[in-house]
Amino acid sequence: MTPTDPNAKPRLKRWHLPFLVVLLVGTILILRHNAPAPYHAEAGLAYGTTFSLKYQHAGSLLAEAECALAQVDSSLSMFNPQSIVSRVCRGETVAVDSHFVRVFELSQRVAGETNGAFDPTVGPLVNAWGFGYRNGSRPDSTDVALLRRSVGIGRVAISNGKVVRADSTTIMDFSAVAKGYGVDCVARMLEAHGVENYMVEVGGEIVARGVNDKGRPWRIGNNRADDDTTMTNHRLQAVVASPKPIAMATSGNYRRFRVENGRRLAHTIDPRTGYPVAHSLLSATVVAPTCAEADAWATAMMVVGHDSAQKIVATHPHLHTYLIYGGDSVWTSEGMDSLLVR
Repeated sequence: MTPTDPNAKPRLKRWHLPFLVVLLVGTILILRHNAPAPYHAEAGLAYGTTFSLKYQHAGSLLAEAECALAQVDSSLSMFNPQSIVSRVCRGETVAVDSHFVRVFELSQRVAGETNGAFDPTVGPLVNAWGFGYRNGSRPDSTDVALLRRSVGIGRVAISNGKVVRADSTTIMDFSAVAKGYGVDCVARMLEAHGVENYMVEVGGEIVARGVNDKGRPWRIGNNRADDDTTMTNHRLQAVVASPKPIAMATSGNYRRFRVENGRRLAHTIDPRTGYPVAHSLLSATVVAPTCAEADAWATAMMVVGHDSAQKIVATHPHLHTYLIYGGDSVWTSEGMDSLLVR
């Protein structure tokens, strides 16, 4: 036997070094794989307003979000002369896409369930009162009566992928639901990329799911219904938070209105009368299964007023509602009350 020197240092064998390098690289890759993906906070412009995204993902999905919003714009925007709805309203024969069909069918349903309080064909009246995509002058009773003949979603149908109108003067304007629908589309895109934690906001309409970068449910603020034609006042009336996915939209008359002869004219036009609403409801916030549905119902509630809005919630328990009326008076449904942060 060869005697060993007790003072000799162990020698690194030639194959040990590559093995250690592989082990180190593998450990780094495993740690990277197991590390949580970062949160992104991004923003941009869409539908004549702003949008913001907060989500957890390995890389940026801003380009994909902008693409989803652009697809909705090309289908439903009255401010885009080449959109499907603009071309339909000009009398062109054009095939509708899935975005158009979904929003049209939702509009039909909400219109039917509100006896016409929500109706996307109210556009000519909104324009006539100076609150639409075209500027009009104040109409008289004769003008209103004439325009009302063209209003009614029952005068429009989709057949063989094309829009059929009973009268060429009937036009559609999906502004009351398109933002919410766009939010839904971005949310679906994020989920298709495996995103579980996100908040999407377009012009105040919001979908949130999961938790924020602090590991807590997303907190969503509801603005006070103060007169704010400059849209610069963002004082909060309430804050909503939910551990479950949430879709929320708000409609109000405290930012878009004008005063004539001492009388306040709201931008919300009642399709059933042809005139601006004259009740005390200032703001309606709705939580619903989708943001498009929340958007449509919030608009309908602004048409009918707070008493009738409460009746809608009673017959539609899946809608959670926060109403501000008569100045500082507030009514919340039971479902919404459970979402408020105290």
